[in-house]
Amino acid sequence: MCYGDDARPPQPPNPGPVGEHGSVVLQSDDGTSFGGYFAHPASGPAARGIVIFPDVRGLHVFYQELARSFASAGLSALAFDYFGRTAGIGTRGEDFSYREHVDALDFPTLAADGSAAGAWLRSHGVSALFTVGFCFGGAMSWRQAATGDDLRGSIGFYGIPSRVSSVVDQIAAPLQILAAGQDFTPVAEVEQFADRVRGHGVDVRMTVYPEVGHSFFDRAFGQHQTEVADAWRQMLTFINDKA
Repeated sequence: MCYGDDARPPQPPNPGPVGEHGSVVLQSDDGTSFGGYFAHPASGPAARGIVIFPDVRGLHVFYQELARSFASAGLSALAFDYFGRTAGIGTRGEDFSYREHVDALDFPTLAADGSAAGAWLRSHGVSALFTVGFCFGGAMSWRQAATGDDLRGSIGFYGIPSRVSSVVDQIAAPLQILAAGQDFTPVAEVEQFADRVRGHGVDVRMTVYPEVGHSFFDRAFGQHQTEVADAWRQMLTFINDKA
């Protein structure tokens, strides 16, 4: 797994107050109900919004807090759970046996759930929609750029390019890649993925942090706070440029 229950997302630069936030039940096009967690800035729903694709554990506490972190940066945010079809709606604590549910996932239904999450944000006033994901979710965020959801951009941390290979030629939204130089996925593999997407005329921004490993975006990792702060700056700049 990517983040345990002790992990906490770092705060963005100059965070502001958070407004309404909490759990929500979403519904996909096939009628499946699945869990989500939303957060808005204190000023109310924002024109810029972001769908958060969690790691393989689904919607757990790290991503609930991350939604609030994005809200404190001025975006409306919605993190969603992958496992509505096989595990129902419930808590995804560290004792959640996620592997069997990950094995039962298929990309089309996961993308449909991501689209439903985006539609929820649009129904609450978002006009410039982005996605972001981590590890498994990083690749799923990039895949969402091939769905035709009219995304302004898709951001991924620690994504594995092979999980995107079947749709790479359909990617239409700009991508941002934030890669750890000491990750288990070779940087060269990620660079090849970026170049292939660029070959279709799509803007891809890639930043490599050479000295950090998988899951570095965690405020508990004090030794990596320079990279963490830069990752926040890179994301917010990308969002500002593409909104």
